[in-house]
Amino acid sequence: MTIGILGWGSLLWECAPEFDRWHTDWAYDGPSLKIEFSRVSATRLGALTLVIDNEFGAPTVVAWCLSKRTKLEEAVCDLRTREGTTIDKIKCLPIIPNVSPPAPASVSDPIEAWARGKNLNAVIWTALTSNFRRETNQAFSVDAAVAYLKGLPPDAKVKAAEYIWRAPDFVTTPLRTRMQVPPWFTQG
Repeated sequence: MTIGILGWGSLLWECAPEFDRWHTDWAYDGPSLKIEFSRVSATRLGALTLVIDNEFGAPTVVAWCLSKRTKLEEAVCDLRTREGTTIDKIKCLPIIPNVSPPAPASVSDPIEAWARGKNLNAVIWTALTSNFRRETNQAFSVDAAVAYLKGLPPDAKVKAAEYIWRAPDFVTTPLRTRMQVPPWFTQG
């Protein structure tokens, strides 16, 4: 079984030997997904982290790698453990083979269409969602996110800056573009 793992955030830059030994090197021709820094992370002192956000995200060709596992359950467990989350936060898309490949227009899911093109049997990814409204009592917007980040205490600003700056170069969301213009890191 060939299992693809999708990534666009810390999976690509944070060393995690127990996870990293179970996948191949990252490739940068994954499916195009809408992602944005729209999740308030409890484990990163409130930094905004990247998630699939179909409402506010920017289309981004994400990274992917192959799991060295041959059992889907083991690959899912690897990713769940690495992400420190629950099993329901790991999305799994088994690819059911067709007698003949579907026409591109008949495949509505960009992950499924991409996976079929790569001849994968399954794809997994971290399926955390935007929680910006719930955590801040405001609808997500670039202005609201900037205001939120400016209001963080200094140690949390450091975590937020680190996450944004370390995101892979292929991530060019509206919030990241705005944050690359100084001086967002000042008190305000």
